[in-house]
Amino acid sequence: MLVLGIESSCDETAAAVVRDGNDILSSVISSQIEMHKPWGGVVPELASREHLEKIQPIVAEAISEARIALSDIDAIAVTQGPGLIGSLLVGVCYAKTLAYSLGIPIVGVNHIEGHVYSVIFENPPVEYPALALIVSGGHTNIFNVPEKRKYTVVSRTRDDAAGEAFDKVAKMLGLGYPGGPIIERLAKDGDSSRIKFPRAKISDGRSDLSFSGLKTAVARYVREQGIAPVETNAVPNQAIKDLAASFQAAVVGSLMGTLEKLANELRPKTLIVAGGVACNLALREAAQTAADRLRLPVYFPSKHLSTDNAAMIAAAGFAHLENGERSGLEMTADITMRLQNFENDDDELRKRKVRYRL
Repeated sequence: MLVLGIESSCDETAAAVVRDGNDILSSVISSQIEMHKPWGGVVPELASREHLEKIQPIVAEAISEARIALSDIDAIAVTQGPGLIGSLLVGVCYAKTLAYSLGIPIVGVNHIEGHVYSVIFENPPVEYPALALIVSGGHTNIFNVPEKRKYTVVSRTRDDAAGEAFDKVAKMLGLGYPGGPIIERLAKDGDSSRIKFPRAKISDGRSDLSFSGLKTAVARYVREQGIAPVETNAVPNQAIKDLAASFQAAVVGSLMGTLEKLANELRPKTLIVAGGVACNLALREAAQTAADRLRLPVYFPSKHLSTDNAAMIAAAGFAHLENGERSGLEMTADITMRLQNFENDDDELRKRKVRYRL
């Protein structure tokens, strides 16, 4: 089965053609990073307009790169949520129109589930139960995955996502956007033991995460030490490099401490670490060290598949299509879409009914 994946949840317009859920024939991504850099973050209206301009040529390029005709596509998988409402609507409306014109099925995919599926292309088959850390600019969650397409949230951030914390600290230091790659680069020349930043402890005992306190601690340290933001085109000094290394160590330590604690409790057979922050080498090394201690395999996507892409959406969509699942043309973008299987949970089911419609 040839599935066309379409992703437009935030600031990447992406399309991919995937055969049978694990063979990437093409993957095309148009990033908006340069457009949003002057603003220090994603501007939703600008992102939506850019998606409108790029989606048709990106899909055409993916079809051409796969060396197939549009009529060869058997189904379409599109990111339905969560994400920015305007960005999501561009992808969903385009995908529905294309599916209707071709007379083929369409399935809406949870963006976070796409990240879970991003590891299947370059790793051995996932053995279940699995424990998946999905960490990006917009999401930081750990899921217990007892079997394929079954998810339970066992840890989530109470405030900022980890990637968002990287961006905010980078902005505080005058380092630019996106913050993650810049801080990682500076951290290589810094002393991660130089500053002992706090790691949040959740008072109710749950294995959740929090990064707002860490962000506040960085701001306080910068103020007390009189560290000035880096001027444009200036070379960061050693104090900035040490701060970057110490901050990164605190984030990675918090993520890995929680993941390892849950792995000891839940006894998974596989660990998954995915999402944009999974590009971070320090995080990968720490995850591998933790996996070695636990005597478990840990799977990462390649860097190309860690950031938002459509191949992972096609892979997740194929799993649902294979199970006989389809979305009707009444499907629309859902910024509240959750990746969790609820049983007799009226409150959560009520929350999931909230929709944005065109």
